[in-house]
Formats: sequence, C-alpha cells, structure tokens
Amino acid sequence: MAKGEHIDPSELLVKSKVRELIKEADMQVSADVYKELGHKVSARIKRAIARAQANGRKTVRACDI
Repeated sequence: MAKGEHIDPSELLVKSKVRELIKEADMQVSADVYKELGHKVSARIKRAIARAQANGRKTVRACDI
C-alpha cells in the first residue's frame, strides 16, 4: 500500500468471527457495527504506534496497546 492510502477500518476485522462471538450471546449484529468497531481498532493501533515511537522503538508491542 502506498503512503497516503487509507485502509477501510472494517477491513481490520474478521467479520465472521465478530458475528460468531455476537451470536454466542444469542444476539444479532447490525452491518454498521463492523465500521464502528474497525474505527475503534484503528484508533487503538495508532495510539500504540505513537507510544512505541515515543519510547524510541520501531516495534509495536502488546504493552503499547
């Protein structure tokens, strides 16, 4: 992916697994859940990147999340 191109946040998810987890609770999932959940995941990853950079690392670790 070229710099400046953006990833659709919902592409960060395995939708079938999200759906499966929600179905285990005997619930249904709305289509807009994936986009919102993707935005949350994307924001969390960006914060983890910033934390790793602030600590002088080029590797994002679990502790950054």
